[in-house]
Amino acid sequence: METIIKTMNLTKVYGKQKSVDSLNLTVNKGDIYGFLGRNGAGKTTTIRMLLGLIKPSFGEVELFGEKLEKNKKQILRRIGSIVEVPGFYENLTAKENLLINAKIMGVHKKHAIEEALEIVSLQKEPKKLVGNYSLGMKQRLGIARALLHYPELLVLDEPTNGLDPIGIKEMRKLIKTLATERNMTIFISSHILSEVEQLVDCMGIIHEGKLLEEVSFEQLRKRNRKYMEFQVNDENKTALLLEKEFEIKDYEVHDDAIIRIYSHLGMQGKINTMLIAHQIEVTKLTMSEDRLEEYFTKLVGGGTIG
Repeated sequence: METIIKTMNLTKVYGKQKSVDSLNLTVNKGDIYGFLGRNGAGKTTTIRMLLGLIKPSFGEVELFGEKLEKNKKQILRRIGSIVEVPGFYENLTAKENLLINAKIMGVHKKHAIEEALEIVSLQKEPKKLVGNYSLGMKQRLGIARALLHYPELLVLDEPTNGLDPIGIKEMRKLIKTLATERNMTIFISSHILSEVEQLVDCMGIIHEGKLLEEVSFEQLRKRNRKYMEFQVNDENKTALLLEKEFEIKDYEVHDDAIIRIYSHLGMQGKINTMLIAHQIEVTKLTMSEDRLEEYFTKLVGGGTIG
């Protein structure tokens, strides 16, 4: 699998403070990668180093298999990005703004502006001034600008920041479309778990400048499943009965004679009746879920993300 972004001990020090501390990221081609952490965790500083906007104090950045510092100009031509809030001439239309940017970027391909506006669904009001755009429309215009030169990698710093629920939904749909229909690799930073969990293939979790974990979202979902939890007086006998009477195989035995059952959800009443009929004393029965929010809270040491 081709690696698009790779950092090796990437570090940024301001004075005595390490904003980013020995960061080792890996982003594979075609993935939507969520870079998650609280405000001030080091996300934007990392992105600025990835884009060559600031120099690392230590460590290296590789993009498309090449070291950024050795071939910066050519590498950055393959990247589109939005860092923080995109700025535009508000007395001009979207097309006029993109025309200026296309000239600056050296984009001469015919219909590039029209295609970019169509991708982000801003082609329907060609005469509307950007000053009359909502925040969500400006964010979409920022993505259109980032797409003008047909990048292979799109880097988005908090793309849903300040958007209302409808704007967030539209942004999610747009990002998914870019990834699936254009096979684009997308790197998204966010401090809000609920916004990225519906999007990403992989996730890196940063806290106080350090990467706490890098994991696929499929692995995360396996860790965070709904289950029935029974506390009983005889866990061994209970386990045998679950397998014999209901053919239950997907369960775990925990301390304090607690059994978590991950299949047969909704059958807790029948299972409870069966256990009682076999002289198993059920002292507690609950339906629960290992929530991702709780997982991240534990990971960052008691704080919340978002």
